[in-house]
Amino acid sequence: MKTAMILAAGLGTRMRPLTDHTPKPMLKVAGMPLIEHHVRKLVAAGFERIVINHAYLGEQIEAHLQDGQHLGCHIQYSDEGEPLETGGGIFKALPLLTQNGEDAFCVINGDVWLDLDYRQLQQAQLNGLAHLWLVPNPEHNISGDFALHGQRVQVPTSCEQTYTFSGASILHKDLFSNCESGAFRLAPLLTDAMAQQQVSGDVYTGYWLDVGTPERLNALDKHLREIHE
Repeated sequence: MKTAMILAAGLGTRMRPLTDHTPKPMLKVAGMPLIEHHVRKLVAAGFERIVINHAYLGEQIEAHLQDGQHLGCHIQYSDEGEPLETGGGIFKALPLLTQNGEDAFCVINGDVWLDLDYRQLQQAQLNGLAHLWLVPNPEHNISGDFALHGQRVQVPTSCEQTYTFSGASILHKDLFSNCESGAFRLAPLLTDAMAQQQVSGDVYTGYWLDVGTPERLNALDKHLREIHE
């Protein structure tokens, strides 16, 4: 697998006023825009082609990363104009994600952080329509998203352990086979695939953060500066 997508089309409303004039992926942590950290980690893991969707102030992302040549990869952009949500954004970008004949690709939410070595994403074997990396539930999502039965991810029933979706996944193009253009969420596609036993998963217990607020952005900045000291 050589292709990855970074989701970067959110409005960043919870980050205001930091995002009044700057798209959230371009906010800096440890002296570098968050999205550049992702790109560099993907390149180090062996990804050669990266697709980035954007909407709000997306021209700043393109101006900074350009075609990716200086970072060791080839970057293409999916300009949404109006945000299409996660599922719609990936669906719009499918021609870019599959243009080299690959049926599966990595997806990273641009506003999360994992200390995970991205080589684990690059080397993952997809056995179904999706493979998700899950994390222990943070305080802001204490009820979690999914359950894990062996290596199969399921919609949770009552009184069973749950986990939170980390924002890192491997997806197969066929997950979107019945979709149409427009804004739609990824979660319903995943839950339908779970009902067909087509979603696998791993639990990541290292450092993970949903960089959704200024406080969490500061926490990530502190974390990265500490591990690089």
